Amino acid sequence: MRLPLTYSAVLGFAALTACQAAPQKSVNSQASLCKTEFIILGTAQDAGAPQIGNSEDPAWRDSSLRKLAASAALVDHKSGARYLFEATPDLREQLFLLDEMAPIKNTEPLGISAIFLTHAHIGHYAGLIYAGHESAGTKDLNVYAMPRMTTYLTQNGPWSQLVNFKNIALLPLSTGTAAILTDDIKVTPFQVPHRDEFSETVGFEISAAGKSALFLPDIDDWNQWESKYGQTIEARLAAVDYAFLDATFYDDNELPGRDMSAIPHPRLKGSMDRFDALPKTERAKVRFIHLNHTNKARFENSDISKDIKQRGYKLAQQGERYCLD
Repeated sequence: MRLPLTYSAVLGFAALTACQAAPQKSVNSQASLCKTEFIILGTAQDAGAPQIGNSEDPAWRDSSLRKLAASAALVDHKSGARYLFEATPDLREQLFLLDEMAPIKNTEPLGISAIFLTHAHIGHYAGLIYAGHESAGTKDLNVYAMPRMTTYLTQNGPWSQLVNFKNIALLPLSTGTAAILTDDIKVTPFQVPHRDEFSETVGFEISAAGKSALFLPDIDDWNQWESKYGQTIEARLAAVDYAFLDATFYDDNELPGRDMSAIPHPRLKGSMDRFDALPKTERAKVRFIHLNHTNKARFENSDISKDIKQRGYKLAQQGERYCLD
């Protein structure tokens, strides 16, 4: 198995698959019920599924098994604003899916009011390349980033060209300080421990008038988060209505021949064991996301996937939409 930090080769018709993966409820009827909604645009680890170099993966031949990299969108139906969380390598397909589910109602670049970035690993920012003059050639596409992430984008090509040509406009983030989007909507970053070679790593708490969601696709360890930053996942769960949490690997047996301690993530099995002590109402908030291509939980009928559901947890699904009213 390959180390899961390589670029994903996603076939051109993945966008059609993404749309087929959406719930059956019609777009218009769903949108009319929500003033603000959170839409899942991808659920896989950075490199997607199937991953390059793994020709035995059944998803190459069965398009229904393909997964786009972890991403989400916040849609304010009142103003028409659409905010993207992560700019993944699958950005083209994901914007097509978003346009189908929540059509553009503003004049901002690509119909996106802003992109929020968690960190500088390829599945979370590499899609910014499509803002360049070789592709969309956007003008002042707003991109929220933490200080080290901002420095990285500004001082390293090809990202610096996006800044210099004003394809993107970088907006500052600070951990614990909310970005106020409207009177009712705010996004608060919070720093988490991760492999921070080029930038710090954050998760986001997205709050609307009625409900809130936690978006945390990448973290090294729940206990380390508490010891380093004074945060506990249990306290974060208690503060939100939905929690989309890192589930990259199921356990430590997933990559034979590899030292998995060099790729720290909370193992999905370990997270469930920890959360089992919580009330059922808290466990029901959890939606696991960011699954590596080797994680058998990505297959709906696998024993692991069935066990997750039996224990009261859920796997995030591409095309899901959540009202935050």
